[in-house]
Amino acid sequence: MSEVVRVLFLGDIVGKPGRQAVQNCLSFLRKKFAPDIVIANGENAAGGIGVTPEIAAQLLDGGIDVLTTGNHAWKEKKVYTYLDSEARILRPANYPPGAPGRGWAFYPVRAHRIAVVNLSGRVFMDLVDCPFRAIDAILEEARPGTPLVLVDFHAEATSEAQAFGWYVDGRCSAVVGTHTHVQTADARILPAGTAYITDVGMCGPLDSVIGMQAEQVIDRFRSQLPQRFEPARGRPVVCGVSVQIDADTGHARQIERFQAFPDGEGVALRLETGLLPE
Repeated sequence: MSEVVRVLFLGDIVGKPGRQAVQNCLSFLRKKFAPDIVIANGENAAGGIGVTPEIAAQLLDGGIDVLTTGNHAWKEKKVYTYLDSEARILRPANYPPGAPGRGWAFYPVRAHRIAVVNLSGRVFMDLVDCPFRAIDAILEEARPGTPLVLVDFHAEATSEAQAFGWYVDGRCSAVVGTHTHVQTADARILPAGTAYITDVGMCGPLDSVIGMQAEQVIDRFRSQLPQRFEPARGRPVVCGVSVQIDADTGHARQIERFQAFPDGEGVALRLETGLLPE
């Protein structure tokens, strides 16, 4: 049997509470899943929206190997040059030419390498280039270099995310959805071998509205007036998936979604193995 590459993917990190939760859980998660590479979406790591060079560097120095982002990557302009200079942070590849940074790259995983691709959906999102055409072009370049390809598909609409998963089934090792901060219960391996989940969830305050203080968000909906949102306080959660990939074929063997709850005495874990194709 061929070698297995293990990937740990953590959902959108929301503000300081999310960063602290990841810091408190990462050692436990590394022991539990023994990943060869740890990837996390960091687009909301600075105050709940955006990311700064300092915070990105802190996350990368703290044990995350690759940071992906999304439409909020552009909130802090000082990160633009960092996106150009730091190869371990990605922004969606389907922004128009000339955007700072890179949308995908190869990263080492033991004796192999994996292509990590960051893409944005378009439904209820920025009007970026077509992610379906973008992945076709990327795969033409990436697949000759490795069969291992993971996509962070940063999307609002569940239908668009699912359509994308089916579109690349058998051509990508895994499609992991981000952006909504709400973990979906549809982790599975599609028939041709692609591990898939519509949204992996978030790392941040559990008692919140997608990581933000509930009363502020409720007031925004009730009044329809501008409101400053701040990360919530209280119980933290770290949501993610562990994916095992056949190193020779690039097809997924297993996907497990989890929710980890750190406290002063350790980490409690909820774990569910994704559905396998019949």
